[in-house]
Amino acid sequence: MSPLLIPILGICCGLLAIFAGAIFRPWMKLKERQMELDAQNIAEKAAQYAADKGRLEERVAVLERIVTDQGYSLANEIEALRSLPAQPTHEKEVIK
Repeated sequence: MSPLLIPILGICCGLLAIFAGAIFRPWMKLKERQMELDAQNIAEKAAQYAADKGRLEERVAVLERIVTDQGYSLANEIEALRSLPAQPTHEKEVIK
């Protein structure tokens, strides 16, 4: 082996490490920025889902109040509708 080969390989390895670092660092910054944007999108979606959940809980609470209200008599209203006479339906003639 040539005594000059070892320093040349050392310099080549050093240059390779510098170039690899120059390429790797921006790639890592890009990936980090993508992760930050993904985290922001996920946080926004979570806030939207929380707002929707709150709105749905309010609607369920209103429905529960309607159903459990003492003045609410659905059965009586249904029976009142049953006692009404049936209304005749009018059939239209089809012209051929």
